[in-house]
Amino acid sequence: MNMFLKNCWYVAAWDHEILGDTLLSRTLLGQPVLFYRKEDGTVVAMDNKCCHRHAPLHMGRKEGDCVRCMYHGAKYDATGACVEVPGQERIPPKLRQRVYPTAQRKRWVWIWMGDPALADDTLIPDTFSLAHPDWRWKPSYLHYECNYLLISDNLLDFSHLSYVHEKTFGGSPNIAEARPEVQRMARGVRVSRPVRGTVPAPYHQRLGSFEGKVDRWFRYDFHVPGILLLDAGVKSTATPDDDMSGALQFHSCQAITPETEKSTHYFFMQAHNFRLDDAVVTESIDQSQKRAFIEDKQILEAQQQMIDNSPESPMVAMAADAGLMQYRRLLSELIDLESKAPAVIPLIPVTP
Repeated sequence: MNMFLKNCWYVAAWDHEILGDTLLSRTLLGQPVLFYRKEDGTVVAMDNKCCHRHAPLHMGRKEGDCVRCMYHGAKYDATGACVEVPGQERIPPKLRQRVYPTAQRKRWVWIWMGDPALADDTLIPDTFSLAHPDWRWKPSYLHYECNYLLISDNLLDFSHLSYVHEKTFGGSPNIAEARPEVQRMARGVRVSRPVRGTVPAPYHQRLGSFEGKVDRWFRYDFHVPGILLLDAGVKSTATPDDDMSGALQFHSCQAITPETEKSTHYFFMQAHNFRLDDAVVTESIDQSQKRAFIEDKQILEAQQQMIDNSPESPMVAMAADAGLMQYRRLLSELIDLESKAPAVIPLIPVTP
């Protein structure tokens, strides 16, 4: 069975990573990909391995909407076709690069690495807070030396907040004790975990003015192939449920994109809709999230090493695994269907 789902949209980069003069190299799903922008701003994603002698194209140069390999000078246009070979008039049709469908939605650049005929940009989830005047945030990225599914597992079971993030996001065992509500969607799962009568996390204490116990909530959709859209917050337990005065509300967009079987790109942000004119608040939230995700990174990379050292040992499920088990089952079903589907053969028009 294939390791990765191909017919879906993956986050490939933040928009600022691909500037007008940029040749960005990034390995995705085990494939080396070159990214650059055409003069109209459209992002091009093509195989980074020149089909001639397999030199990396990101070591080449951008020429208008084309890229030239700086080994023997082959020049490719944005469709992947070779349009120039120094010293050679006839260019063989096979001298071309694979080009992948891309889409830019708000601040993320997406790539479709499967059958281009199936690329449907309506499948891209709504990351509204990436471009909304009522929210402030900073873009972030981490590289994990572990399989992408271990990160998915981590995000689908927030009980780990009580322990991995005891001094950052957690602060109380109440989170682990609260049972999540899990609902399966067509291409993902929906998880809700309300936590009542607990203590605010350390970074909540720095941002708010809470006295006594608080209620916290985590509501999120986790979309295939690894996109988390999180609504979270904290408010005083003493206030009615519908009274959000004094509450701290957050929205987070996070994307997991496999690099290889055992390494992963992680794009993330944590937006806030309070004290929007205070850059210190935005910076503090960003730094708190990074510290917490580095805690995740440390334990997940250690987990990967344990798995590598004893691959025959099975994992034993607990009740808290409900969300991740449903998601893994869904992803496995989609990968299985994809591997059994017949390839779409493009029709080639007959020249009269």
